[in-house]
Amino acid sequence: MSDVSKNIKTLRKKNGWSQRQAAEQLNISVPAFSKIETGITDLNISRLNQIARLFKVSPMQLMAVDEDPQVLHALNVGQLKKQIAKKEAEVIQLQDEIIALFERIRTRKKGG
Repeated sequence: MSDVSKNIKTLRKKNGWSQRQAAEQLNISVPAFSKIETGITDLNISRLNQIARLFKVSPMQLMAVDEDPQVLHALNVGQLKKQIAKKEAEVIQLQDEIIALFERIRTRKKGG
């Protein structure tokens, strides 16, 4: 079993899914998913990306070697930084909306 296969199986179990549930979400057969999870089937980039999206991890995290915790940590930190950047952008957008609302309220008070 490859590291990718082990990681997929670990993530599936972590989510509490059966092979059937995971296969259904990927729109593939249970035997096809089982072959992926046991390493019989080699993954192409498209399928790797699809599985990564399902488990909300990066393709690199799926390929990470579990014997190297520093690699896994670095990948997790990278993913967290992306999430923080996304949330910061959302906060800025909300701040802009609040400012615009205050401006509209102020303008109405002056005019009305």
